[in-house]
Amino acid sequence: MNDIAAETRTGSFVPAGQPRNRRVGRSRAGLRRSVVLALAVPVVSAALAAPSAFAAGTGTGTGTTAAAGVGASGHTYPAGPGDQQLVANLDARVLDQRLGSDVGGVVLDADSGSTVWDHNGSTALMPASNVKLATATAALTVLGPEHRFTTGVVYGDGTLTLVGGGDRTLGSDGLAELAKTAVAGLKEAGLSTVKVAVDDSLFPEPTLADGWNEGYYPDSVAPVRALVVDGRGVQDTSIDAGQTFAGLLAENGITVDGDVTRGAARRTDTPLAHHSSAPLADIVRKMLKTSDNNIAETLLRTTALGAGRPATFEGGTEVVRQVLSRRYGVSLQNFVIHDGSGLSRTDRIPAATLAQILELLTEPRHARLLGSILDGLPVAGEAGSTLGPEWGRFDDPNSRCAVGKVRAKTGTLTGAIALSGLTRSEDGEWRVFSFIENGSTAAPGDIKDAMDGLAATVNGCWA
Repeated sequence: MNDIAAETRTGSFVPAGQPRNRRVGRSRAGLRRSVVLALAVPVVSAALAAPSAFAAGTGTGTGTTAAAGVGASGHTYPAGPGDQQLVANLDARVLDQRLGSDVGGVVLDADSGSTVWDHNGSTALMPASNVKLATATAALTVLGPEHRFTTGVVYGDGTLTLVGGGDRTLGSDGLAELAKTAVAGLKEAGLSTVKVAVDDSLFPEPTLADGWNEGYYPDSVAPVRALVVDGRGVQDTSIDAGQTFAGLLAENGITVDGDVTRGAARRTDTPLAHHSSAPLADIVRKMLKTSDNNIAETLLRTTALGAGRPATFEGGTEVVRQVLSRRYGVSLQNFVIHDGSGLSRTDRIPAATLAQILELLTEPRHARLLGSILDGLPVAGEAGSTLGPEWGRFDDPNSRCAVGKVRAKTGTLTGAIALSGLTRSEDGEWRVFSFIENGSTAAPGDIKDAMDGLAATVNGCWA
C-alpha cells in the first residue's frame, strides 16, 4: 500500500447520445494544464514578485569568519566565546584528510542573522542531492503545500484511457480504485470489452538532462513521465501503469482488446473516475526523507507548468532560479542547476547558497509554505531516512552525540558528498550549516563520518 494517504473520487459516466458537461468538450491536455495553472496562479504571483526584505546572511567566500558575521541587514554581530570555540573546532576539523582539499562550508546563526563560519562558502561545488532543497522550495511556493496531483480515466469510442497528471506517488491501491470505478461505469453502460490507452502528454517526451547519462536509467532515475504506478523504475512508466491497469480491468470482468497503447485523450471522451494524490507538503516530506530522485524530477516539471513554463528541465530550473532570487532574495552567484534531483554532474551550488535556502525555514513567516521542508529533512539517526543507521550515519564516537539533534539533507554522487541542515545550539538558537566536498579519494563511508562530525560540531555536542 502506498504510504502517502490518497483519495479516489468517482466521475459520472454519461452514455453515448446524452448531454455532457460543457467542460468535457475542451482539449484534455489543455484542460489539465489549465487546472494546474488555475491552482498555481495566486501563489505564482507572490513567488515571482520582487525580493522580500528578508535576505539570509552570506559569507565572505574564502577563508574563515572567526569573530563576527554580517547579518541580513548588513550589521556586524560579534561572536561570543562559544562561537569562537566553534570556529576554532571547525577550522581544525574541516582539514580532516578524509574530506580532501576541495571543501566548502558555511555556518549561520539564524537568530542574529550572522555568518559564524565560512570556509570557501561561495565556491561553486557539485551539490548532489542537496539540489532537492531548491526544487522543494520552488514547488511549494509556486503550487502551494495543499496542491494535489490528479490521475484520471476517460472513455470514448471503445477506448478507456488512463490520463497521467504528474502523480509520482500513485500506488496500486489507488490504481485499483480507479479500475473498480471505471468498471462500474462501463458495466452500467452495458460495455464489457475495451481497448486501453495511456495519455502522459502532460510532460513532453523524456530527455537526458545536461550532466546525465543513459546509465542512470532506470535505476537512479526513470525517464520522466506524467504517469507511473508504485514508483516503479522502468524505462516506460506510463505503459507499465497502463498494463497494470488493464490487468485490474480483466480481474473485474472487462475484456481488454489488444495491447496497451499511448494516445491522447480526446475532447469528446467521458470522464469515469479520478484519483487525487496526498497534498504536495506530504510528497515533499517523502521526497526529502528518502531522497527520491523521481519525485524531484516530476516536481520540477509540475512547478514549471504551474508558473506557465514548459514542463522541461530548462523550464523547471528557470522557475527555481526565479523563485529563489525574486521571492526570497537568495543569492544565485555561482548557482547552476540542470535538473531537480541533483544527479547532474554539471550542477554547481555554493555552500553559502544552500545555507541561505535552509535559513528560510527558521523564519516563522515562511512556515506555512515551506514548513514541510523542515519536517521532511532527515533527522540524525532516524531509521528509514538517509541519515538512518542503515546508512551508517552519526554512528561514530564523535558524531553519535548528535543523534536526534540534527536535521539535514544528504547528497552523494561519485566524487561529491554534501550535508546541509539545521540544528539548535545549547541556548536554543538555530544554527544553519552546509558542507560540500568534491574529489576526495577516501571511502564514501569515511567521508560521511567526517561530515557528520562537522554537523555534531555545529550542534556543540562534540566540543
